[in-house]
Amino acid sequence: MKRNVFIPALEEQQRIELETLRHTDQLSFHGLLDIPTLIEPESLCFNQILEKARQELRELKQFTGSIDAIIAHWDFPTSVLVPILCREYDIPAPPLDSVLKCEHKYWSRLEQQKVVPEMVPDFCSVDPFADDPLEQVTLDYPFWLKPVKAFSSQLGFKIESEEQFRAAIDETRQHIHHFGDPFNEALEHTELPIEIEQANGNTCIAEQIIAGIQGAPEGTMYQGEFNVHGIFDQPKDEGGELFDRLEYPSSMPEHIQRQMIEASRRFLEHIGYDNGCFNAEFMWDEVNDKLWLVEVNTRISQSHSEMFAMVDGMSNHEVAIDIALGQRPSMANRQGQYSVAAKCLIPHGHKDGIVRRIPSLKELDALRERFPGTKVRLAVEPGMRLSELANQDSFSYHIGTIYLGADSHEQIKERYHACLEALHFEIEPVEASQPPEDANGWQANLTV
Repeated sequence: MKRNVFIPALEEQQRIELETLRHTDQLSFHGLLDIPTLIEPESLCFNQILEKARQELRELKQFTGSIDAIIAHWDFPTSVLVPILCREYDIPAPPLDSVLKCEHKYWSRLEQQKVVPEMVPDFCSVDPFADDPLEQVTLDYPFWLKPVKAFSSQLGFKIESEEQFRAAIDETRQHIHHFGDPFNEALEHTELPIEIEQANGNTCIAEQIIAGIQGAPEGTMYQGEFNVHGIFDQPKDEGGELFDRLEYPSSMPEHIQRQMIEASRRFLEHIGYDNGCFNAEFMWDEVNDKLWLVEVNTRISQSHSEMFAMVDGMSNHEVAIDIALGQRPSMANRQGQYSVAAKCLIPHGHKDGIVRRIPSLKELDALRERFPGTKVRLAVEPGMRLSELANQDSFSYHIGTIYLGADSHEQIKERYHACLEALHFEIEPVEASQPPEDANGWQANLTV
């Protein structure tokens, strides 16, 4: 009999990737809730979503006969929803409090400070609804200000003056409840230390600004056994210009990779994280040979999946399935078609605009013929307004993604530049006050 694996907000692309895994003839994959509910909600109530998931599982159980695994591939609320559901069905998942110690930015910093203090930037808690929030800031300008729970870089501000701080606080007060209120509901499902009761989901964290090359180990904790199956980085080009791309495997120095691995292990063991996947983000200040811990995520990164397949010949979905089914995880190593792979974002500044033209299928086919294995996924279509794109950061619009394979890191850089030059978009600038057009189709996902 097949084992039933449930995946919240299961996308068609994920389903295709899952069907390429080992032993899929022994597994049945089922979606749980949908993308509008979990990823793109206009409003969010955690307890309502939790109850809806419970009801859906009860109904599905009548037809499938068993619930053998539930896997989190997305950030909050999915990342917190899954350990609660797994606890109720007595199936493997990390303890809820260990997940929340990663999800809550301020709580996570407090725990990191206990085991890897040398890698933690200066930080402090800020209540945006205090009479004078600036009195709570213990850092010098400039610093980052961000909610303890948000998506991507939403409501993330670089603060260089009191004027910027007060403007950021005004905007934060207007929008922080979108994630803060449901996150507070999630926090009610575990016992909190007093400092986190005071720094709830509608508070912020101010952090020292750090810079450098980003690195990201990804791995698993299985019955107390720590393992890393890959390390990624976001390299800088000559001249220090940072391009929006991830490369695998990492080209960072071996001693820095070892430090990232060791810091990840110490932190996860400290918070009691077990029977789950993770990816950790670091920043290496190359000039001072200083490593900073940015954050730890309690899941595999889906953005890594294509690159693992290109280099190792196997998607990282393999280890997520193994862990969720209570099996020791295993990954292939360097059995793929390419020595190096990259996920490259297609950026478009920070100014709003209406998309008038996107690359044609013929142009995309020509690009794939020029660089075999290349995949282009467009997030826009003609008539769409950039400000309507979901889950964008505060610094630029991302209008698509390119996956590339190559023989070297240098060749990746060359191919990325060539792809950006070959992909022709026409985007008409618009004023912020101009009303949006009625575009057909809110978000495209054209893959070639």
